[in-house]
Amino acid sequence: DPIEKKPLYHFYPESEAFSIATAGCNLACLNCQNWTISQSSPEETKNYDLFPDQVVAQAKKYNCSSIAYTYSEPITWYEYMYHTAQLAREAGIRNVLVSAGFIKQEPLLNLCSVIDAANIDLKSMDDNIYLKLNAGKLQPVLDTLKTLKDEGVWLEITNLVVPSWTDDMEMIKRMCGWLAENGFVDTPLHFSRFHPQYKLQKLPITPLRTLEAANEAAKSEGLKFVYIGNVPGSDAVHTHCPGCGKTLVERSGYRIRHMLISNGQCPDCGEPIAGRWN
Repeated sequence: DPIEKKPLYHFYPESEAFSIATAGCNLACLNCQNWTISQSSPEETKNYDLFPDQVVAQAKKYNCSSIAYTYSEPITWYEYMYHTAQLAREAGIRNVLVSAGFIKQEPLLNLCSVIDAANIDLKSMDDNIYLKLNAGKLQPVLDTLKTLKDEGVWLEITNLVVPSWTDDMEMIKRMCGWLAENGFVDTPLHFSRFHPQYKLQKLPITPLRTLEAANEAAKSEGLKFVYIGNVPGSDAVHTHCPGCGKTLVERSGYRIRHMLISNGQCPDCGEPIAGRWN
């Protein structure tokens, strides 16, 4: 996979990630787009036997600079992920966690020693919605975001905007305000468009105007890098300098058309651009 698919926009753009998953999840999201994997048992999925050393070998074979633990919830296969990540680190391969972030602090701190980047799905800022929509709780996810940031793991956040569930603009503003107040102004935030899936197939696709309003709400709270996902052709996939406004990274789908960032800075005004750049 291109790393942009995770999505990670500020973590070694144009690099390739070897993506792996197993069946199972510790949540039960009504809108899960990978429900045929996450809400299934291993007996119901097509599987390949790959021990951790074989995963690393496959990543090398395909010239992938990272291994992404993704698609289902990697926290449910924690030991396998951790062991694989250890071997990957020894081989000079980076590790990427794509997760809902519903994990206790002690195992998370242990994992931070081998994880280079993470995209965490912050599903809403309402505990009642977390329970009904996802069968989880909000506070552990907020704690996860703080821990990843404190431990130096490169972090990006995704918020899926689900009509009638998580599209309340006041709640979105509250979420963005919390992120700003807790030191995440440089953390990329991806608002993702909902498509009818799994148990919410009767809902409509998220209107573009709702995503654009969320984008503006995030920027008004001081977040510097806000993107819109799952909308082909949207201009809100490009990276702009928060200092002078210059377009620094132009994207087309998961591919980079043009990139101007030099040594982690805007070449025009010298504004630092948070991320891990080549």
